[in-house]
Amino acid sequence: MDYSPPPLFKQGASARARAIFFTILAIFLLVVDSRLKSLTLVRQVIGTVLYPVQMVAAIPSLTVGNLSHYFVSMNELDKENASLKRQRTANADVLQQTAQLQSENNHLRQLLDARERLPVKSVLAEIIYDARDPSTRKVIVDRGIKDGVGLGQPVIDDLGVVGQVTRVFPLTAEVTLLTDKNQAIPVQILRNGLRSVAYGRGESAYLDMRLTSNADIQSGDQLVTSGIDGIYPPGLSVAKVVQVESKAVTTLENILCVPTAGIDRNKQLLILQVSTNNLPRPDTEDVRAKKEKINRKVTRDTTPPPSDTKPVDQPSLAQTASKEAATLDAARGQVGKAAPVKVDVPKVDAAKVEATKPVNKEAGK
Repeated sequence: MDYSPPPLFKQGASARARAIFFTILAIFLLVVDSRLKSLTLVRQVIGTVLYPVQMVAAIPSLTVGNLSHYFVSMNELDKENASLKRQRTANADVLQQTAQLQSENNHLRQLLDARERLPVKSVLAEIIYDARDPSTRKVIVDRGIKDGVGLGQPVIDDLGVVGQVTRVFPLTAEVTLLTDKNQAIPVQILRNGLRSVAYGRGESAYLDMRLTSNADIQSGDQLVTSGIDGIYPPGLSVAKVVQVESKAVTTLENILCVPTAGIDRNKQLLILQVSTNNLPRPDTEDVRAKKEKINRKVTRDTTPPPSDTKPVDQPSLAQTASKEAATLDAARGQVGKAAPVKVDVPKVDAAKVEATKPVNKEAGK
């Protein structure tokens, strides 16, 4: 009799075998993606195919958000409208002087023969949803390769720098915020021009910066982009110093900064379409090892010998024998003239005397 289960209950391979197979497949794909960079096209195709699914999945959250905004009380809207009117009236004189100040600035640049900065192209993007990994600080926007978005381009809002584009798809892009633990940005203190690098803290909504203990930095200093990296345009607002911690055990100060931009509050962002293709790429480990080996070899070959040591003049055997022979002749002459005088004649080796015989003949002549 056949005791095999019916076709409906046949499971195929065991659960353990399937787990081992998919684990090996996942490790293989990770190695191929990290070493060969050959899965970028596959990732872009999958992202394009899943884009409608992502939009459908985001419909409930978007609907709830729209309903909450729709039922905002009229009293709160009136207060906000009145506050904006007062702010516009207070800044009316500054807005009216902007055109005159811009004209004077352009005139001074022409007088100083300075090159005017070209305006940076930008594209407006809207945040769709946050990244799936809760340990990172990333958002997904509705702009991609078709809109001219590229890797490394900075992202800002109306107050300052928000982050940087770290992954691009045909229809969407991933933006890593400044507060991410793997994000860094070169900054400059607006008050004195001191340059440094600010780092994200991960889960915390603050930035870290390290400077020496004698650095001129104070609480309340404004940090802006320095522009030396070639990615962020100079002068963009980044953060504000809120605390300076000095530790006695180290020579560095830990500076705590709060970002100027609305990292967690904005819905619309601005992507600056700066060109990052001409930036030098960092050397790989093999290239750095080869360069270091060549530098050590060149340094060893071109190092001059130490100049402190001077060659010691060693007297030759002939010179020594000549001096001893001259001393012996002088002693014999003194003995012939004055017999009572006792002269100590130095002992001379027979081999040395034999070597000095030609020298004595020359002296006699």
